[in-house]
Amino acid sequence: MNIRKLHRKRVVLPTVATVAVLSIGGTMWTAAANDDVQGGERDRVGAAAVEAAGGGTVVDVEASDDRGEAYEVEVRMDDGTEVDVTLDQDLNPVSQDADDRDDRDRDDNDADGDDGLDADDRAVSAEERQSAEQAALDAVGGGTVEQVEASDDSREAYEVEVRMDDGTEWDVELDADYDVLSKTTDD
Repeated sequence: MNIRKLHRKRVVLPTVATVAVLSIGGTMWTAAANDDVQGGERDRVGAAAVEAAGGGTVVDVEASDDRGEAYEVEVRMDDGTEVDVTLDQDLNPVSQDADDRDDRDRDDNDADGDDGLDADDRAVSAEERQSAEQAALDAVGGGTVEQVEASDDSREAYEVEVRMDDGTEWDVELDADYDVLSKTTDD
């Protein structure tokens, strides 16, 4: 029996097994760490979701880790409501859920007598949205508006997310007159 050959197998096989496990683990971590879908794939998936929703604008596209689902897409309709569309690998709709008004954030300390909704639950009108989008695009020098929301901060009126062509995301905060209060890149 060749002891040297046997010793080499004892070293090589555990090393190969360790590298394989680390590679698989590393790949799984990488996939979980970045669920956002980018570039042409985002456009293709977003178009399928908009078609399934019957119109609207893509807000967010993410890969899904649920069985039978490949993508989760958030679509904002022209009236400001949002629809979550789930697609399979072939871009066929799996499910579609309208943004339920009962799911909005509630303020448990409702001492002021309002309906318990936070300020950021207020629907943004089409005119407000258009003005906020233009102010944010001017502030960062172009890009695509991903989202416009009413702010829950008393100093701000609107929060706008803008994605640049290079993938950089900007958060732009505006006052009620659409003046820029701050603009920061999203980490």
